[in-house]
Amino acid sequence: MAPPSAPLDTELTDLAPEARWRTWMARVEAVIFASDQPVPRDILGRLVGSACNLDLLLTEIEVELAARPYQLARVAGGYTMRTRAEHGSAIRTAFPKHEAPALTKLEATVLMAIAYYQPVTRDQLGWILGQRVEGRQIDRDLIGRLRRLGLIANGPRSPEPGAPILYVTTPEFLQRFDLESLDALPEREKLEEAGLLDKARLLAERRALARDFEPMDSKQPDEETEPLAT
Repeated sequence: MAPPSAPLDTELTDLAPEARWRTWMARVEAVIFASDQPVPRDILGRLVGSACNLDLLLTEIEVELAARPYQLARVAGGYTMRTRAEHGSAIRTAFPKHEAPALTKLEATVLMAIAYYQPVTRDQLGWILGQRVEGRQIDRDLIGRLRRLGLIANGPRSPEPGAPILYVTTPEFLQRFDLESLDALPEREKLEEAGLLDKARLLAERRALARDFEPMDSKQPDEETEPLAT
């Protein structure tokens, strides 16, 4: 049985200031590099001393990586290493099977709608985007593929009749699109200010419009429901 390792010396008081700083930088960079998931800021804070300005240290790491083919990125609430976009074709050539599955235009449209309006049901997505997008219905298979790719997940049940599933995006979604958080979605602030992300109002307007123009014998697609757990 291996002996327990000694606690990490974070203060490094035996080192000169410059050497202490370089050691802190090396530790933080090593942990970020070794992790296959973004490393939260609070974990990085455990690697350095009380006198360390972590924001300044991370900025200096970014500067030092400027000439390298990879960079420090802030995604999904943490820090990770990302290869620079200009090397994408070389990486895809070397590892063609490792490329993330491409999304169709419809899948990307539905995924972005979930991101902006979450939590949202499949029926609500139909009202927001139109029951058919690019000639196709927003069906269970489409939602299922986004789930299998790890980009969306089941959220809480909706209080609507039948308790349909509400869908939300995942940390994998943030990583796939290099977003630090949902607040970093393109034009999110402007859309909110314009009232375009008011889901309740948008659904009410779309449903009212449909009632005015829909023939009496037409029907909406069945909502996706699953048995409630007992």
